[in-house]
Amino acid sequence: MRTPASQKVAPQSDARLGRIVSLLIAHATVVISGTKMAAEIGTSRSEVWRLVQQLRDLGVDIAGHPSTGYSLQSVPDLLLPAMLAPQLHGTRFGKHIHHYYKIGSTNTVAMEAASAGAPDGSVFLTEQQTAGRGRGAHQWHSARSSGIYCSVILRPALPPSDVLVLALAAGLAVHSAVQQIDARVVPDLKWPNDVLIGGKKFCGILTEMNAEVTRVRHVVVGIGINVNQSSFPADLQNVATSLRLATGGEWSRVELCAALLKSLDREYRGLLENSEAVSSILQRFQERSSSVREKKVEVEENGGFEGVTEGLDSRGFLQVRTAQGLRTVLSGTVRPR
Repeated sequence: MRTPASQKVAPQSDARLGRIVSLLIAHATVVISGTKMAAEIGTSRSEVWRLVQQLRDLGVDIAGHPSTGYSLQSVPDLLLPAMLAPQLHGTRFGKHIHHYYKIGSTNTVAMEAASAGAPDGSVFLTEQQTAGRGRGAHQWHSARSSGIYCSVILRPALPPSDVLVLALAAGLAVHSAVQQIDARVVPDLKWPNDVLIGGKKFCGILTEMNAEVTRVRHVVVGIGINVNQSSFPADLQNVATSLRLATGGEWSRVELCAALLKSLDREYRGLLENSEAVSSILQRFQERSSSVREKKVEVEENGGFEGVTEGLDSRGFLQVRTAQGLRTVLSGTVRPR
């Protein structure tokens, strides 16, 4: 159980930006005047101009027409609530979507919001992280508007010892979302929280919780997906990839993020409502992982040991057959040998 250190929280993106984007999409075939836009969102023409400039800075292609107004040249790929909420109707993730343009870590903000009472299903998204985190002391490289940097708050009626299954369910949700967009891409789940393509990582999952001895107060599931990155820093080039690099084409982050949250909603709903859900999650995770069975590994835990993977136990922990017998990996880093 670990609560991240507090950080100064950046302001959420202005909700009016999403309304401007929605207006431009609704009038995609015509030029819409600054006066009309100002009236629609309840502000001034000068403020509309400022908001349009902010959208342009984020890469939204908005043409300006002297004396007449603005038009949208292409649909923007920003993870704005106005873009996502209509696609998430009927899920627990459609009502409380918080968007930022730059922030330290979505997990940090989500943990602080959860402690302050934010409801189950709250979603925190950012275009860029400056202090994205992975397991342990690892950082997550978060290029602006190229990936999905998402954290959700869950309040399951689970004991702390059973929370690992949420990370495995999140991995399954990523797998399902990617295949929904492009069935030719077959992600490989690496226990407990990585998703790979061609042996390289394109997604990491970080689960953090606040709990008592016998019950969870809240869990934050953070999911970072490399979507449209065309390159990585030198120290990551051999271990990281993106969906764009893997497939040769750009992906819609909005489409993928919506698919991800809908898949995660299905997994979580099943976990809450179906007594067989845990065994289903464990079975499907093992079917979609090339490394949880019959792979030689080294484990950095309790002084380190090596052996051959033998699947997951009933709680989702990895089992490794060693020369001394079967051992259960609780939290250590597992590497191929």
